[in-house]
Amino acid sequence: MEQDAWWEDEFVAYVAASSGSLRATAFVLCGDWHRADDLLQVTFLKLYRVWPRLVRRGELDAYVRRMVVRAFLNENRRKWRSREHLSAELPDISTAPEPDHAQRLSVRAALDGVPPKQRAVLVLRFWDDLSVDETAAALGCSAGTVKSQSARGLATLRKLLDPSQLGHLASQEGRA
Repeated sequence: MEQDAWWEDEFVAYVAASSGSLRATAFVLCGDWHRADDLLQVTFLKLYRVWPRLVRRGELDAYVRRMVVRAFLNENRRKWRSREHLSAELPDISTAPEPDHAQRLSVRAALDGVPPKQRAVLVLRFWDDLSVDETAAALGCSAGTVKSQSARGLATLRKLLDPSQLGHLASQEGRA
């Protein structure tokens, strides 16, 4: 067994180091911590299967980020997800509110109204702070597609947000 698992320590170290940022990205994509954890579980399971064959470890973060986005997009294609209903009741977990909590909630709610592919572009561009080219590489599409999806996604967000929330988006527009 020890010979077969020569790479497991390296895999465990990578998962421990990258889980936090990947979980945050998954959350921004789907808007639910439990779904974000599910996306990471699917991603890390697939990564575990191919880890021994990975050659270019230098590009690993971009590769895994692309896996998270694809897991999110694949999940949104499933019909059973559309039958799931959210509850208006809060769980019994107590957390201290953040100063800009109301703004984050309204942006999060508006982001849920953006189509999944546009949402993926917005998250990678503005949450993960990737360039147009890096986002295109992560999604396997052209830079032009990233630009058009960014513009459409931002336009959708503008329609869904209060005028008071638009100040933050206006500062991001120059980067789209």
